[in-house]
Amino acid sequence: MPSSRCFLFLQGPPGLFWARLGDALKARGHAVRRINLNTADWLSWPRRGAHNYRGSFAGWEGWLADYLEREGVTDILYYADRLPYHVVALAEAKKRGIRVHAIEFGYLRPDWLTMEPEAMGRHSTIPSDPAEIRRLAEGRPDPDMEPRYTHGFWAESAREVSYNLAMVFGRPLYPLYRSDKYYWPVAEYLAWLAQLVAGAVTGGRDEAKVDEALSGAWPFYLVALQLQMDYQIRASTDYGHIEEMLDEVAASFAANAPAEAHLVIKTHPLDCGLEFWPRRVARVARRHGISERVHLVDSKRLAPLIKASRGVILANSTVGLHAIGVEKSVIALGDAVFNIAGLTHQSGLDTFWTAPEPVDPTLARDLRRALAAHWQVRGSFYNPEGVKVAIEGICERLEGE
Repeated sequence: MPSSRCFLFLQGPPGLFWARLGDALKARGHAVRRINLNTADWLSWPRRGAHNYRGSFAGWEGWLADYLEREGVTDILYYADRLPYHVVALAEAKKRGIRVHAIEFGYLRPDWLTMEPEAMGRHSTIPSDPAEIRRLAEGRPDPDMEPRYTHGFWAESAREVSYNLAMVFGRPLYPLYRSDKYYWPVAEYLAWLAQLVAGAVTGGRDEAKVDEALSGAWPFYLVALQLQMDYQIRASTDYGHIEEMLDEVAASFAANAPAEAHLVIKTHPLDCGLEFWPRRVARVARRHGISERVHLVDSKRLAPLIKASRGVILANSTVGLHAIGVEKSVIALGDAVFNIAGLTHQSGLDTFWTAPEPVDPTLARDLRRALAAHWQVRGSFYNPEGVKVAIEGICERLEGE
């Protein structure tokens, strides 16, 4: 058995995945520690021995430093690496040579989880040199991309809602907790209800517009929106708001794209509607005189839109990996692990409309191989069988370091 280590669990994915992973590490002979920062954390870890931090965020750094020394922590695990408490934890870990593991949804979705040292996105340690990607992929098999551990929308959303509502209404137990939430969760969920009602009214129009785009009525470029609240936007792009990116795209499109081309802007499937994209997109289109050539759609037909488009524009969404996988030209306007010469357009937005750089399929394959071998673990946070597979894979990866 590998030598015993002490794993500290900070905030994890909503649900009991974190607690079960801790159980597995304990069963392998390791020490496990847990710090709860709010009531939702406490409910997500129904195990004895957890420590509760109820101090201010300003006091977190000093308290954690003492805790790491006292408990002999060798490894820290967290989900969502840019959470304020996790940023502090990474800095304190680096001072002490403590290993840090950021675990999140996979780059190779849907059946994979990401496991990176320290952080993701702008702070990722994944190399961007094509030669290094090829070296890391050498001798590695192609990853199995057959979906095996899918889960329904409600399996994930129910845990997410439960976590956030427990955090809000359990505040008296952790009154000084500093939330990173972009929206107040209650407002977000009320907006979701309104979105569901609105979707019943507008869904037909959106699907008709997708039908028109896929019919070849006009050539189009696809813009894949992300969630404004996502740290991939807040911490891994230079945009204060996604509308700034849309304005940049629209300005370049109006000045440089072929006159017959259109823009199809697809909303994120988990967007709650609080950004009022119809109003924002209409405003941007009017500003640049392209209202008749811009179409906002809410549709699940992502793959057909990618394949039918002339190219895909995004900040750093994993949609980019799907597009690269079918050899569709992509431009990433934020920091993305796949923004690599030979995979994405490197010559600026203005040239993308008429001379998009092609995807090197062998490099795309090597990136998938390298990601699967070094930074991805097969499994799921929510599918029962996928949870078992993921926990086994994470434990093996941790012990193999």
